[in-house]
Amino acid sequence: MDLDRYRAEVEQFTSAIDREYYLHFSGQKDDFEIEEIYERHAGLFSRESVERLRESGNSLLLDFAVKALIGQETKEDTAELARREAALEIEADGETMPFREAVVRQGNSPDPQRRAAIDAARNAATATELNPLLRALHERAHALAEELGWPSYLAMCEDLSGIDLEALGAETDAFLEASDDAYEPLLAPELERQLGLGFDRLRRADLPAFFRAPELDAAFQADRLVPSLGETLAGMGIDVAAQPGVVLDTEARPKKSPRAFCAPVIVPDEIYLVIAPQGGRDDFAALFHEAGHTEHYAHIDRELPAEERYFGDNSITEGFAFLFEHLVSEPEWLRRRLGVSDVEPITRHARASKLLYLRRYSAKLRYELELHGEGAKPGAMPARYSELLGGALRVDWPQATWLSDVDEFFYAARYLRAWALETQLRGRLRERFGEAWFEQPEAGEHLRALWRSGQSAPAEELLGDLLDFSVLLADLELGSTRA
Repeated sequence: MDLDRYRAEVEQFTSAIDREYYLHFSGQKDDFEIEEIYERHAGLFSRESVERLRESGNSLLLDFAVKALIGQETKEDTAELARREAALEIEADGETMPFREAVVRQGNSPDPQRRAAIDAARNAATATELNPLLRALHERAHALAEELGWPSYLAMCEDLSGIDLEALGAETDAFLEASDDAYEPLLAPELERQLGLGFDRLRRADLPAFFRAPELDAAFQADRLVPSLGETLAGMGIDVAAQPGVVLDTEARPKKSPRAFCAPVIVPDEIYLVIAPQGGRDDFAALFHEAGHTEHYAHIDRELPAEERYFGDNSITEGFAFLFEHLVSEPEWLRRRLGVSDVEPITRHARASKLLYLRRYSAKLRYELELHGEGAKPGAMPARYSELLGGALRVDWPQATWLSDVDEFFYAARYLRAWALETQLRGRLRERFGEAWFEQPEAGEHLRALWRSGQSAPAEELLGDLLDFSVLLADLELGSTRA
């Protein structure tokens, strides 16, 4: 196999897919037209290509080929799922709204009954309109993993990623146990402040409003959203206006996905940051998170092989994203960039939100280990999903999202590893450059040096240290999982 020729076509394919993803999920195209792209590049992910890449020892290109083969085999259902979701509307309290916009309205509603009505309508639409396709995709991906020689989808993902997912699951189980007693005492006051209710009345439908945190809106004015990012990057010696390949898409569109994302169409020369503003702190967190991805991709050395610019351990790019996101709850950043004098309400809410997210993703990983393991019984998984997520968060959790809440190829593991990486990296930046490290050009240069190398090496090698999940408990002032 001619690897140089192969990786050149890999870049063409990846750019075309990411461009299509950007146009559809930013609400600029109704259709998600990926079928023709897959057909045009079908030779990249044939069974023969997978076997030759196994022999070549290029683990990054093998990872790409296997995932792309699964994408090729499921492209019709994937495209139909995106089209159906984009066109789907729901009705709640006599009002019709786009499915994708519903969660934004849910988060902005002060009325718990209206939030519950929207959530119920979204769950019903998910169950009837989306789950049949999601289940077909799930079962086909599992069958393909076995056809390619792995005993399970879980085993395939462990082999391709090099991550011991079961060991990570043991770490996150330990986190759940260690944070169990602190969870309700830490969350309850913030639920009361933001929503006016406690755990006795809390429903899953209320969580978007909790994260939205309207009580904090005064500190997070919409007219400071984009300027605060530009000022922060300038403090690190990065002029975002002088990055011609970076596009910030903050325009509101009815069919725009509510989930912010970064689309690295050509790395490092054409990167899109997409956000659907909802108002308040959540917008700042989403913008800064995606800016972490954007700046990482925009600074990768363009001379690196394609697989080292586009692929690898996404725990790394997620770690940079969380590093930037954390700024919007940093006392020094809040004072210097938003002029906030009383930062305590914001830091209290951020601490509670982070614990909730960490417990949610820890339970999600445990669920996905069971969902994707050998001998899994799909019919039993909706109830198991509800049991694990509801138990971790102490709230009745609907079964309807048992598949729509699952990201492909154990991406939840990347998030969990990224939180640990971010915590360690942030600690080193503070130690070396001070609490206001984000105003030090030297800190920016340090980050640019890390960004240039892409993510071909595992996250553990970025800092020359093991990822230590126990740092998350210490960061939340909850102790440690270590004896």
